[in-house]
Amino acid sequence: MRRVLLASAILALATVAGCSTNDLIGGNPYPPVPNNLADPIPKPPVASEPLMWQPGHWDWNGHGYIWAPGQYVTAAGHGNMWMPGFWSRADGGWAWQPAHWTN
Repeated sequence: MRRVLLASAILALATVAGCSTNDLIGGNPYPPVPNNLADPIPKPPVASEPLMWQPGHWDWNGHGYIWAPGQYVTAAGHGNMWMPGFWSRADGGWAWQPAHWTN
């Protein structure tokens, strides 16, 4: 019985040792996107065009995440829903999908 338990323990350790952190999170080699920072919405500026608030968001610069603070943007040409940036599978690897407006 002791040998069976020892063999099982060795097998379990060998299996875990062969797994990397990337295997445990689906192969994505990049760190998870951090939580958003506090980004209070200031009063909108006076403008001749309708404006909408674009929330602050994290962007990937090729080496790490950088915070892009929120800002007012012209409402024309934007969708009605804000999509934060995210990693997605692409061509057998991973690609950063920047934050953007969707319809």
